[in-house]
Amino acid sequence: MTQTKPAQNPEPTRVSDNLDMFLADFHMHSTYSDGRLSIAELVDLYGKAGFGAIAITDHLCEKETLIGRAAKWIGNTLTEASFPFYLKTIEAEAARAWDQYRMIVIPGFELTKNTINNDRSAHILGLGVSEFLSADADAYDLAQAIRDQGALSVAAHPVSTRKMEKQTHHLWNRRWELASVMDAWEVASGPHLFEEVFESGLAMLANSDLHAPKQMRSWKTVLECEKHPEAILQAIRDQKLSFKFYDPKALVIAPRAVNVA
Repeated sequence: MTQTKPAQNPEPTRVSDNLDMFLADFHMHSTYSDGRLSIAELVDLYGKAGFGAIAITDHLCEKETLIGRAAKWIGNTLTEASFPFYLKTIEAEAARAWDQYRMIVIPGFELTKNTINNDRSAHILGLGVSEFLSADADAYDLAQAIRDQGALSVAAHPVSTRKMEKQTHHLWNRRWELASVMDAWEVASGPHLFEEVFESGLAMLANSDLHAPKQMRSWKTVLECEKHPEAILQAIRDQKLSFKFYDPKALVIAPRAVNVA
């Protein structure tokens, strides 16, 4: 894997007429958990902005912990009862997204293990999921279970997010143990790029972790592949991607990128 930090204001260039180059964001939340927008509103937000692919990744919290039970009580988590409706909603909106915007929508979730201790908290994205998965298991087993569905496992914001909020350091503390079952690690969550992940040599992905429209201003992933869910997931596995900063107001793509050969 080769990492480069290019010169000022580089722009992606097409290398094959058989491929599409597009912006993608694979971490966002809807009203099915703690997001402010419905899945339909997320599709329109990103579709109108010209994105080529997104993933809906609502929280799926532990059931056996106090914090997990509280999330269920206030409606901030997917449940076994809501999950089938969640997938059907994404399926319907994915069809509309393609017809209206030529944008791919991938079903996902964020397995959410929250504790008082930052070093014991962990969030794991599943991209391309098709089945409910309980978050009440060890992180290694959860990542493997995501892969067993044919989906991708991604370590969400595994280092400090540079914000005044609860942190999730458990995965990073076990990164070399988990590297064999994690398909990617978030190198950015929102506006901050994580130097620790960037320099680690691990597979990477940049996302917004969007809960509200103002969080569109963030690092994004740039893909050059066929616009098809499996092709997109495979491009992430193969690290055929780069990262750009997206500012919807300034319409600026920032000067730093990561290219994976």
